[in-house]
Amino acid sequence: MRRWIGGQEDPGMSINNAPYVRRMAGVWDRITSAKREGRRQLAVLIDPDLGADDALLERTIQNACMAKADLIFVGGSMLTTASFEQCVKRVKELSDRPVVLFPGSPSQLSRHADAVLFLSLISGRNPELLIGHHVLAAPTVKAMDLETIPTGYMLVDGGKPTTVSYVSQTVPIPHDKPGIAACTALAGELLGLRTIYMDTGSGASRTVSPEMISAVRDTVSCPIIVGGGIRDAATARSLCDAGADVLVMGTAFEQDPELIFAMSEAVHASS
Repeated sequence: MRRWIGGQEDPGMSINNAPYVRRMAGVWDRITSAKREGRRQLAVLIDPDLGADDALLERTIQNACMAKADLIFVGGSMLTTASFEQCVKRVKELSDRPVVLFPGSPSQLSRHADAVLFLSLISGRNPELLIGHHVLAAPTVKAMDLETIPTGYMLVDGGKPTTVSYVSQTVPIPHDKPGIAACTALAGELLGLRTIYMDTGSGASRTVSPEMISAVRDTVSCPIIVGGGIRDAATARSLCDAGADVLVMGTAFEQDPELIFAMSEAVHASS
């Protein structure tokens, strides 16, 4: 597999003689550099099922890039089509931003991505999502030579049941318990996880509260990613002000493609 570093081709290694992949190196370094410099970042989450509609996927990625989104996440709790690999490949072809996998299962891995969030659901007690799936995925991740970002995933109550809470069979952190979130995040950081991802899930009726984000920010030093239920620029700005380093926009973007521009302006203005 070939990588491109600093504009130069890195011969790297090939996997089963598969076609070479042009990758962006140092996704983790981009995230941490932005945090050190006080720059907030916007990630657009792409539902892999969009891969079945190439015109819609192309339009979505074009809008994300024009709006100066910093990262493109690809993944979901449940897939209803077999288009995951095609989706990641197409996103990589269309985007000039780092493409990062946000996998809902070990099957959501692709050599076409630049990096993968290696998610451990630390807010729950489902052993498969704490370590079981990781054991299954690890050989594939290594063989694909994917940049891996160990991530503590924390599911927070978003006001109604979501796909992720159903699929993961876990109880979310109560929305009004910032202390629980702070202790959970701290445990993740002490275990060596490099970033914390707080999420209320796709389609949630509310997002993580600024109070919870602030409590976690006061407790950990690693980057904080926040997603779920973010539907307007004012909310995005308040979450950044509370301490979020990366905001993830998903369902709202699908429903209103023009919203990405207002969101991007709000996130980057918080820097």
